[in-house]
Amino acid sequence: MIDIPTIAVSIGDPAGVGPEVTIKALLDDALRNTARWVLVGEDWQIRTLGETLGFQPDQVVDHPEDMAEDAKVVVLRARQLSESELAIGEVRAACGKAGLEYVRLAAQLCLSGKADAIVTGPLCKEAVALNGMDFCGHTEFLAELCGVQQSRMLLHHEKFSVVHVSTHCSLAEAAKLSVDRIQKTIELGHEAMIRLNGNPPRIAVCGLNPHAGENGLFGNEESQFIGPAIDKLCAQGIACEGPLPADTLFMQAARGKCDLVVAMYHDQGHVPMKLMDFEHTVNVTLGLPIVRVSVDHGTAFDIAGRDLASCDDMQIAMRLAIRMAASRVFPEPV
Repeated sequence: MIDIPTIAVSIGDPAGVGPEVTIKALLDDALRNTARWVLVGEDWQIRTLGETLGFQPDQVVDHPEDMAEDAKVVVLRARQLSESELAIGEVRAACGKAGLEYVRLAAQLCLSGKADAIVTGPLCKEAVALNGMDFCGHTEFLAELCGVQQSRMLLHHEKFSVVHVSTHCSLAEAAKLSVDRIQKTIELGHEAMIRLNGNPPRIAVCGLNPHAGENGLFGNEESQFIGPAIDKLCAQGIACEGPLPADTLFMQAARGKCDLVVAMYHDQGHVPMKLMDFEHTVNVTLGLPIVRVSVDHGTAFDIAGRDLASCDDMQIAMRLAIRMAASRVFPEPV
């Protein structure tokens, strides 16, 4: 029996770069041998790509129960897409539906105890929506699948991490803050960073408005919501500083000021992180009863099928999944 973590990998939208970067990542023997990998997708696509890239799985199965204990790389046939339905680099409803089902199947492996973590390849929200589905993103989909009320997105980097109060919603909706939501976001980020790094993090909290509101000149969300949430947490012994102007906070974080930045909305956290190091940031979902990490890039339809996609981000995500699974880093459900 293999005494290493089992990691499920949903390969993403089959028309994008997800299948390619997954296979390329596992061409690294050191990474391949550090865990047991279960690739969830179409076996015919993985086989075709494997012939081109020099990759071959140890086993292909229809059911998780059929996985051999000594197989390092297993393909779980999803049977969601036919070869005639695939058009590399194109937005197609069939591919969006298939990609989402890969996520569901991989998550079920974790929920049933057959896998210790899930790494997700990129999905195309437009392709999923073409099926009439109300899909905001992996984070929200997995929260619903796992039966939790709230989830949070953490962007993890070796320099510092960012946790978001809100993610996939309109800017108008994101501005509707609450003390409880900000407090819960910081608590989840604080707990995750302790489990990842072993020590309480230095936390800095962004304001919502320019210059963190400039003492009420540009809005009162800082004094009405963000400040009170910080005060509550400080009273509980969680040290955090803010609200601080986001335009300078990220620069200071990159210089070592803090370990965790709390962003109020999606782009406030994503833009500086992707600018700092697009290829080496990993998306982690907090608030789930399972470990889920993801690449922090999209489907890249423009380069899909051309052997141009880098697997760096996927390899970093895979290594973080191994680290979290091996240390049993399972965030508590909200």
